[in-house]
Parts: sequence; C-alpha cells; structure tokens
Amino acid sequence: MRFILFFLFVFSFNFLQAQFNIEHSVFFDTDKYTLSKTEKIRLQQFLVEVEKEGVIQIEIFGYCDDRGTSDYNLNLSQNRANQIKKVFKSNSFFPEKITTVDGKGELLLTIIEEEDPSIIRALNRRVDIVVSYPERENKTKKVVSVENNKEKAFSLENVLFITGYSYLTRKSKKVLDDVAEIIKKETFSFVIQGHVCCTDGTVDAIDKKTNQRNLSVARAKYVYDFFVKKGINKTRMSYEGLAHKFPLGGSEDKDRRVEIKIISK
Repeated sequence: MRFILFFLFVFSFNFLQAQFNIEHSVFFDTDKYTLSKTEKIRLQQFLVEVEKEGVIQIEIFGYCDDRGTSDYNLNLSQNRANQIKKVFKSNSFFPEKITTVDGKGELLLTIIEEEDPSIIRALNRRVDIVVSYPERENKTKKVVSVENNKEKAFSLENVLFITGYSYLTRKSKKVLDDVAEIIKKETFSFVIQGHVCCTDGTVDAIDKKTNQRNLSVARAKYVYDFFVKKGINKTRMSYEGLAHKFPLGGSEDKDRRVEIKIISK
C-alpha cells in the first residue's frame, strides 16, 4: 500500500504549504455591469460562507468578452470590478483589505477548449475575486488507505469548477496536472466520481454548456479526458456522476467536487 499512502501524503502536503487563496467568479449579462438576481444570490452566499478569520487582502479583477472597442471593453470591465467592490463594502466584508480593483478589458476566445464562441463569451463576462490568507501551518491530515473498505475515495482538493459548468477555474488545471503526474507513476485502477451541490439527492445539476441535467457526469468526464491527454492509460480508470447523493455539509463549494475512488492496486 506504500504507493497509495505516498500519493495521498504528497498531495496533502503540497496544499498545506501553498498559499491559501479562495476564488469566486461573478458572471454578467452582455454589456451589463449590474448583477443579475442569480449572481447576487451566489455572491451573497459566498460572502456568508467564506472564511472570515485571517484575511490578508482581497483582489477584484473585471473582464468582458471580445465584442466592442478596446476602450469600451476596458471601461465596462472596470465598472464590473467597481460594482463588486460596492457589494463588499455594503456587506462590511473587510473593504479596507481590498488592494486591487482592476478592469482588465476583453478576453479572447482561446481560454478554454470550446467550439461555441457564445459559451466562451459568457464565461469571459465576469469578475474574479481572490481572497488571500496567510500560509497555513503544517497539520496532520487524514490519509485514506485502500485497506479500509469503508474509505476508498478521496477528494481532489483545489480542483474547482466554474459554477454550472464542467470547466476548471484558473488555478485548478495546474493542480490537476500535478495530480496526473503522480498517478502516472503508479499502477492502481480507479474511478473518477463527480459531485454537485444544491440538488435533491439523485437529481443531477444542469450543465449550462449543454442544458442537460448531467453536470456531475460532465465534471468527472472532464477529469477523465484530462488524464487521458496526460498519458494515463484508459484501462486504469473510469468515471461516473453521483449528483448530490453524498453532501459533505457546510459550504456548498465542498460539494462541487471530484473524488478518486481506488479500486485495485
């Protein structure tokens, strides 16, 4: 069992040493910098659930799609960032910690692998919020052994998806890339399990890309396809969606997760 225990230990240790950031994206309608009802609820929920203790700084970055002139897009992205700053102030969420409110202008149609430009543009019309905390001290983290029949799955922490989609957040691809490199050196077989929040048990969430109610499956398949591209043999792995059957409790972000279930050496 050395290889699995080593894999889990290394995976956990890396994140205990890394800088600790919490990210959230707010999406906007075309040419708008006011929040829709859905995005207001999502942002308010984020502010309620995000850890309050130890905030170092808050960064706010605004973006828009590639339509419109450069000056118009730059101004629109700045207005979007300013709007989010106002929400932080109105909620008394450490406005004095806001160090950056920056409109970055337009994003091109190359950030994700997607042929439909309307989907990419919808994902580009957003504000990214980064809440930073000091590095966490080393502490013992539970290690799951395949010898324990009751615990064969572990969550890919910091592998996060954009709400409603099977696209990873900015920093998650690097995390998943590191995981793939470790798995490539081992031989165990495994199942990639996708989970979602905010539905009723076996009811899956809707994938906004396809409008199909299979988001947990789509997220698991995204990881599966990612691993295939990284050279992991298809015969070692499969994927499945588990909808909201196994909520972890607490923050809903914890349920928007992917787990790996090891099934053999």
